[in-house]
This record gives sequence, C-alpha cells and structure tokens, in this order.
Amino acid sequence: MHNISRRRNVKPEHVEFFEQPRPPIPGSVLFEALTPPREIVLAVNPRVSVGVIEGVLQAAKDSENVLIIELALTEMNLQGGYTGMTPKVFAERVRKAAEKVGWYGYVLHADHVAVRKGTDEEIENVKRELKARVEAGFTSFAIDASHLFDLSKDTVPEQLKRIIDVGTELFHYLDELIGHRNYGREGEVGEIGKTELTEVSEALYYVEAMKKNGIDLHWLAINNGSKHGVSVDAEGNVIPQLGINIKRTVEVVQALWDHGFKTRIAQHGISGTPLYLIAEKFPKGMINKGNVATYFMLTAFDIIRIYEPELYKRIHNWVMENYRKDDTPEPQVFVKSSKYALKQFFQDLDKMSDETKNAIRARAYADTLLHMKAFGMERTAKRVYDYIKKNNVKYW
Repeated sequence: MHNISRRRNVKPEHVEFFEQPRPPIPGSVLFEALTPPREIVLAVNPRVSVGVIEGVLQAAKDSENVLIIELALTEMNLQGGYTGMTPKVFAERVRKAAEKVGWYGYVLHADHVAVRKGTDEEIENVKRELKARVEAGFTSFAIDASHLFDLSKDTVPEQLKRIIDVGTELFHYLDELIGHRNYGREGEVGEIGKTELTEVSEALYYVEAMKKNGIDLHWLAINNGSKHGVSVDAEGNVIPQLGINIKRTVEVVQALWDHGFKTRIAQHGISGTPLYLIAEKFPKGMINKGNVATYFMLTAFDIIRIYEPELYKRIHNWVMENYRKDDTPEPQVFVKSSKYALKQFFQDLDKMSDETKNAIRARAYADTLLHMKAFGMERTAKRVYDYIKKNNVKYW
C-alpha cells in the first residue's frame, strides 16, 4: 500500500528533468522536438519586471510546457537598450527566475537582431552584439535584415540580395562562435508593419537561398498584416488587431512545406489580437512561434498604477514630457512610448514592493496560462524531453 502511494507521488521524468538546473534549451531542439508541429509556442518578452518572468515560468511549470523568453536588440544591447539591460544582465535575470521557480524549460531567444542600413560599421556592431549574446548563453537568434529590401529593383532575387547576403554572413558568424548548429535560427523577409504583404515567391526564394548558403531556418517572420505593439483609442482602450492575413500566411507555409522545407512562421504583433481569435482561427503549427511583448508590459503598468501610484505618476509624467509632441491623447502616447521609460526608471522598477511584484507575477501567471491554451500548447515539455532522451541530446 505504501509503495503504491509512493509511486503515485513520483513526478514524471520530463518534469523532473526541467526542474533540475540546466542551460536554456537550444531553439533547434525545441523546433525538432515539436515536429510535426501542432501548436504555437509562446515567446514572451518580459521587458518590465522580473515578476513577469517568474509568473511566466511558473505557468509553464504547472502546465508542463516549454516556452521562449526573448528580448530584441533595441531593448537589450551592450549599451543597455531601452530596458537598461545588457544580454548578460537579462540572461542572468532569467536564470535567477528559473532557479526561484524551479523550471528550466525555456529557450533564450535574441529577437530582432536588426540590420537597418547594412553598412560595414553596423554589421561589425551587430557581430559584437551577437558575440555578447552567445557568451551570455542565448540559444536562439533572429537575424532581421528585412530593412534592406531593395524596392528600387524589379526582380525578387535583386530585391532580396542584401537581405540574404547579410543574413548569411551573420548566421555563419554565429556558427563560428558557437561551434555547432545546435541553436534556433529565425529569419525575416518582410518588414513588419509595411503596407505590402510578403509575397509567397519572396518567402520561398529567401528560404531557398538561405538553405543554399548552408542555413536552415526554423522560423520565418513575414509581413502578413501584423504590426508591433497595440493601438488604443483616446481613452486608452485597446483596439483589437484583426489585420493578420491568415490566407497569405497559410499560402506561404504551404509553399515552403511543398518544397521540402520545415520552416514555420514566427508571428509578430500578437499583443493586440484577441485570444479567442488565435484559439479559433490561427493555423497552429504553420504559425509556430507567437511573440507577445506589449501585452505583458501594459498589464504590468496597470498593476503599478494601482500598487505604486507615485512611481506610475513619475513614469507617466516623464513619458508625456519627452514624447507628447502634439494634441495626441495621453493614453495613446503612453501606450506607444512608455517602453522608453524602462531604462530611465530601471532602479525604481527593481525596487518595487514585494506586494507589487507578487501582483505582477500572479497576473503574468494567469495571462501565460491563457495564451498557452489559446496557442494550443499541451504538455510540450514531455515532447521536448522525449526528443532529447531519444536522440541523446547534450546541451548542458
């Protein structure tokens, strides 16, 4: 009888595995383990508070899921970005949160490592940033050279030439730094927020060309009608984003799969999209990575407004003084530009009361559960663990 009782209390192997201290999971391992894909993996951008990271990881642990934690180059860089964090500081913050929660089931992703002009000086700077991320333990990288799309040219190969050349150079640089191909690779072919949707021919040519250059892309960001952040009305209510073109997204992925590529879509701009719409309409698996940033930031600010009104007032006033240029309603200015206050108030945000941090943690926990459910994530930790065990993968 006692033996039966003890057996019932034994944790599943995959849970024990990710409860034990280990480095972040390589993005490539996550990608291969979730093949064939049937979910959107939640990629959280926790730019405001360590409480967000703890809540996210606790939700992942309790639901037995693996997720992605990420920050972009503009947010986190060797100069601190607009969050005030370097790659090393952010990686350590995530590690400490994982230690506190007891869950190491996450990929550490460098999102939007963007090249905007393509000058030699900029590319050398991006290489320094990539090196800092590798040294900090990042296990997945998004090289975004989509800004180099050449609209002056008439053919797809000419239009995409610089995007492909720069992407190839930077991914090969990562290969040299890391010494193996065991990391996540995300590319971007259509600049998010542009008017024109990414054409199927553009996405296919880009992935084919990168493959010929020795780079298998796991995820591809395209312009499918999404935009970064959220839009709000004059009172600050979020206007639902309904512009993501599902039809074009499916056409792009189907073309890639029909040509033998396993590449899936990384969906940007999810924050303003109603979760019920994602749950009911999004092609899960085809869209395989869902980035959520602004949502978590704004909910954290909502909590700070109630729990730390004095701090919130100072942040709000600073944003208005620095970013309100005309008669745009204050809520719209705050939603668009409050992210730039994070570095300015870095110490204050870190010194918030335990009560505030607990509220942020609890809200992040609940929101993460909702997002994972809407994304179709069901005990992904077991599938990742089974893949690691079956293939004798060593990453720690």
